[in-house]
Amino acid sequence: MKQPTAPRPEKTSAANQGGAPHIFRPWALVVVVLLLAIMGAPSARGQVPGAPSPLLPQPTELHWGTGRLPLKSALHLQIAAPAVPDPAVRPAALRTLARLHRGAPARPAKTPGPVLQIRYGRAGQLAQPGEERYSLRVTPGGVLIDAPTGLGVLRALATLEQLPHAGPAGRYLPEADVADQPRFAWRGLLIDPARHFLPVAVVKRNIDGMAAVKLNVLHWHLCDDEGFRVESKLLPRLQQVAGATGYYTQAQVREVVAYAAARGIRVVPEFDLPGHTGALVAAYPRLASNDSIKEVPVRWGLLNIAIDPTKPGTYPFLDSLLTEMSGLFPDPYFHIGGDENDGRQWRHNPRIVAFMRDNKMLKAGTTDVDKHQLQTYFNRKMLALLTARGKTMVGWDEILGPDLPKEVVIQSWRGAKGLNEAVRLGHRALLSNGYYLDLNYPAAAHYAADPLPAATPLSAAQQQLVLGGEVAMWSEFADSVIYDSRVWPRAAAVAERLWSPQATTQNVPDLYRRLALVSTQLEALGLQHRRAPAQLLRQMAPAGTLGPLTTLADVLEPVKDYKRHFQGFKYTTQTPLTRLVDAAPAESDVARQFGATVDSVLAGLGAPVRPPALARQLLQLRAQLLRWQAADATLRPLLLASPALSEYAPLSTRLGALAAVLLERLTQLEANQPALPVWQMTARAILDEAQLPAGQAELAVVKAARRLAGL
Repeated sequence: MKQPTAPRPEKTSAANQGGAPHIFRPWALVVVVLLLAIMGAPSARGQVPGAPSPLLPQPTELHWGTGRLPLKSALHLQIAAPAVPDPAVRPAALRTLARLHRGAPARPAKTPGPVLQIRYGRAGQLAQPGEERYSLRVTPGGVLIDAPTGLGVLRALATLEQLPHAGPAGRYLPEADVADQPRFAWRGLLIDPARHFLPVAVVKRNIDGMAAVKLNVLHWHLCDDEGFRVESKLLPRLQQVAGATGYYTQAQVREVVAYAAARGIRVVPEFDLPGHTGALVAAYPRLASNDSIKEVPVRWGLLNIAIDPTKPGTYPFLDSLLTEMSGLFPDPYFHIGGDENDGRQWRHNPRIVAFMRDNKMLKAGTTDVDKHQLQTYFNRKMLALLTARGKTMVGWDEILGPDLPKEVVIQSWRGAKGLNEAVRLGHRALLSNGYYLDLNYPAAAHYAADPLPAATPLSAAQQQLVLGGEVAMWSEFADSVIYDSRVWPRAAAVAERLWSPQATTQNVPDLYRRLALVSTQLEALGLQHRRAPAQLLRQMAPAGTLGPLTTLADVLEPVKDYKRHFQGFKYTTQTPLTRLVDAAPAESDVARQFGATVDSVLAGLGAPVRPPALARQLLQLRAQLLRWQAADATLRPLLLASPALSEYAPLSTRLGALAAVLLERLTQLEANQPALPVWQMTARAILDEAQLPAGQAELAVVKAARRLAGL
């Protein structure tokens, strides 16, 4: 019988990983001895050259063996728990086994067979991130998970769920040896039910997605101009008026917090103050800086509404609110927002201006009042209220200033400059700039953003203050139906950026290969990122056009950045998100794959010897272009006749024209013929027009088309 080698010492290459060293206790050695008769050693400890890993995030260390552990029947579960066990571990292990085996027959309790053995030293503390180290060993004889805490076990189980391969004899776990820990302790996802309310089921399934890719902080944005989403017993108008379109009962909040905790995820609430408070002011007008708000706002945009920080009654109200909300959220961090308050309501209120002058809140060297000083005054009041309740205050980077106490955590959404300035002033900080999914940039763009890039100007001590980052999905253009499709799988790219060693996160094509695997895993977990857009297309497609309409939608993306607010269509909170742009993917896989094939073809044509794959790739391109042509021929008259779809007829026409000109280009390339100037002029005009948006959507294949056309 092969003997398992002792686990390697844990490496500590991640500077931001806290926690005590992993010390193996005597009882653990006994367990190892007992396991010797059960588990075999890895057949090969070295990394298999070029072995395609399915794992995302990539672990700190991964070594493949050559053996396999078949999943034909269920593994036994054995847990060596401490005296006070972690309540999350056993349920999580049972969920993992159910997902691994997919209905495989259960093994009788006393029947010999492979074992899932779990060892950990103590229960995990969600409030103390940095306890997520683990080792995972898979051999033909079973699986061994070893971690300092229960949190590490949960992360190991997430890795284990991504390992199964399909083979001729059925599913199996490849022999592997993993030692892993996160690069950053804070890896969050901001979910926004304030703009469009998101039912508990939506929040829960996104928590499942977070757990699968090792995100560990749910930033719950619960209050904004358009809604206040938590039941208040003390201030009931918050849900009666500001939550009229949906709110969470306190029982539901506790349910979500417990659900997240069971998956090793903290819940940090955000109640945005003093700006973004249109709903709050509509419910309690006495907080207002002016009397312009009579009802909850329904139109999108920066409304510049702020409560009055100079009224004595403001702070007893906030004291009641924070007391009640703090009791619902056990996490030590509490987010107050603090962003996008331009101070105009304060400047236009003579009483507030007089308060600022009386308190010397003036811009340096002038007699002009300084709204930043008034907001700092407000922030210090908020800090005192939260500190009294044992909470650490978090705010967006607008709250940063020289007078802000150092214990406040800064979240930078406006750029690395804000993060760097925060840590230089002694604050702990988070990065969200580069991680805004609602701006519809590709996963590769988010993957490129790093809280601590290789060329960071920060000192080693300052780098220790960078806690990590958060991916954000604001919901102006994402309701409960399509929310998942705007988050996943792109959020997984950020999850890897924040977990994996910097040196292993440079291969973008491999990221996309693994994102495809994770996307399938997420769908199996219940995420609706594929199913919901497909259902939207079925609902809007004229009879007999679902296939061609899907062909068009697959190469569309919503316009980037904030352009959707400014392209002619006026949205409100009640506008149905049921247009073709809402069914289009945030990032088109078809367009990305088309671009990759174009690049391979161009490289092959330019090679001294044409590679064998070139002929196949040329056929693939031609087939794709013919599909686009055929789709346009079918769709164009039907789109023009449909009131709901007519705005997208130009995109179909442009796709058909683009396909036609590229088919001509393929013929030229295959015959090694140059493109004539008249053809180039015509092609350039077609591609220029193809780049134009319609219906807040754009063709995602134009850049690759230009490369193929040589333009």
